[in-house]
Amino acid sequence: MSVHIPVLMNEVIESLDIQSNDIIIDGTINGGGHAQAIAERLGNDGMLIGIDQDRNGLTHSKERLRNVKPKIELVHGNTRNLDGMLDAIGIQTYDKLFLDLGWSSNQFEDPLRGFSFKHDGPLTMTLSDDPNQVPFTAYDVVNEWSEESLVDILIGYGEERFARRIARAIIDARTAGSITGTLKLAEIIQNAIPKRFQNGPIHPATQSFQAIRIAVNDEIGALKEILEKGWERLNPNGRMVIISFHSIEDRIVKHYFRTKKMAGEAEILTKKPITPTDEEMEHNRRSRSAKLRILQKL
Repeated sequence: MSVHIPVLMNEVIESLDIQSNDIIIDGTINGGGHAQAIAERLGNDGMLIGIDQDRNGLTHSKERLRNVKPKIELVHGNTRNLDGMLDAIGIQTYDKLFLDLGWSSNQFEDPLRGFSFKHDGPLTMTLSDDPNQVPFTAYDVVNEWSEESLVDILIGYGEERFARRIARAIIDARTAGSITGTLKLAEIIQNAIPKRFQNGPIHPATQSFQAIRIAVNDEIGALKEILEKGWERLNPNGRMVIISFHSIEDRIVKHYFRTKKMAGEAEILTKKPITPTDEEMEHNRRSRSAKLRILQKL
């Protein structure tokens, strides 16, 4: 298993402007890399609330945070339910919200999760502990959705230029039997696009897998809910610090921040998003597409 390296670590800490008694939410705590650095800057009167859908991430975070000063609350679930989570632990308002919208290397490389086209695994693509408890999985998308629905998500969530060719290839392939594995799906996608585009800098299935994953986990709907619910509970002068990794999420964050600024309710502290240094990108390839934006409530 690869080691997950938090991106833009110094930039995140500076952006949060941490005060010793802050209540800070890490809404995507995962393995606790950013969270540990945040907690180490909080005092005894501070509090860190860490949320994640992945129980494994919370287990790793608990270990990393066992010797820090502030109070720690680790919550299992989707941050889109932030209001209910805060109510459950008796917190009405807070000072800072940090979101790293990327997925960890460990999640992608676990074959049982079905996110990767590098390892064969079941077509699930959900962080739920029980895929049977989610409305649909990647298997359902690939084997049951109509051609037009596939085209819609491949374009809308994957910005895939060959969406129609890929959707048609999936429809044709499943007539011979269900598509059940990630490597088979990746092969279908790769063979669907023109040969001259099959050996580019990223795997030909990258954008399609992204699109299906976003659809399965309703990542766009969840992000919009998190922003709204996070804003409602954020104290005056509080901050939202958000790292996105693809243009769809970044556009949503950018638009939301602009809406709050135009309403006179907030100040945008990043005229342009903060991006990784050349040194970080060389050290951590995952950071290459990261964009950090900061909003401060007035």
